Amino acid sequence: QLQLVESGGGLVQPGGSLRLSCAASGFTFDFYAVGWFRQAPGKEPERVSCVSSSGRTTEYADSVKGRFTIFKNNAENTLTLQMSSLIPEDTAVYYCAARNWLMCAKTLSEYDVWGQGTQVTVSS
Repeated sequence: QLQLVESGGGLVQPGGSLRLSCAASGFTFDFYAVGWFRQAPGKEPERVSCVSSSGRTTEYADSVKGRFTIFKNNAENTLTLQMSSLIPEDTAVYYCAARNWLMCAKTLSEYDVWGQGTQVTVSS
C-alpha cells in the first residue's frame, strides 16, 4: 500500500524556521518524483517544491525560492522541506506527494499518492 506520512508542522513566528518531513512506504521510492504542495483556506493547492526521482533536479515556486530547501533521501525513503524566513503567507496545510515518473509535475492530480498533510501556521 502506497503511503506518505508528513510531520513537523506547527506554529512559528514570522522570520522563524520549520523542517517538514515525509516518510514513504509501500513503493520503490527511488522511482518516484516527489514534491511538497500546500493549500491555504479557500485556495487551490499550490506546488511549493519538487525533486526528481534521482534527487538531482529541484524546482521551487517563486514565492519560496531562497527560503525553502527540498531534499530527497532515497536510502531512507524520506523527503524533507527546510523552511526558513517564514512569513504569514506561508500558512497552509502542507502535503507531500509522489508520482511514478522521473520528473516533477505541476498539479496535485498528476501525482499517484499524497499524504494527509501537516498544518503550518506563521503568526505572531
